[in-house]
Amino acid sequence: MRTFVKPLVAAMVFMAGAMISPIATRAFADAAPDPHAHHHPMLERATRSTANYPVPEVKLVRDDGKTVSLPEELNDGRPVVLNFIFTSCTSICPVMSRVFSQLQRKLGSERDKVHMVSISIDPEQDTPARLTEYAKKFGAGPQWQHYTGTTEASIAAQRAFNAYRGDKMNHNPVTFLRAAPGKPWVRIEGFATGDELAGELRDLVASGSDRSPL
Repeated sequence: MRTFVKPLVAAMVFMAGAMISPIATRAFADAAPDPHAHHHPMLERATRSTANYPVPEVKLVRDDGKTVSLPEELNDGRPVVLNFIFTSCTSICPVMSRVFSQLQRKLGSERDKVHMVSISIDPEQDTPARLTEYAKKFGAGPQWQHYTGTTEASIAAQRAFNAYRGDKMNHNPVTFLRAAPGKPWVRIEGFATGDELAGELRDLVASGSDRSPL
């Protein structure tokens, strides 16, 4: 297992809204209980592992309103970067989405060669229209798509990636990367930077026997 040790400073600033002192941080914490407090230690570093995740045969609804097959979406030939989010989340999901936004900027003109996938874990609230507005906030390009669907389909997708925690408030920051269909998935627990995800993605693609680096 490899560990990313660089703190995600930009994401932490984004979550706070401004650079504040540790004293102010403690005062805020005392004044307002944070439902995501158990996630804060994970901001320090991210860990990397690999696994094979069979993709379930479920239907999701893309942010353009089209019903699609999850396996077909993930197996379109492009490298995949995937996470699970919900639009009313106020701490973890905005950070994860900001990192995805950083990643697409780092990829630059190569971004359309990658499929970035964000699947809602709150499909009852996250309609395609709501996901579209959420995507706009983070400047999502056409290669970064957001998905909703039935609760059952969302849970099936989460379970397939060992990301289901029973309740949306218990979800963990985790990102999945895969170079191509049939290849193992890289699982990153915690937060990596956009630079680190871009580097990981390029390494994955470069290690393929018949693929060129991004």
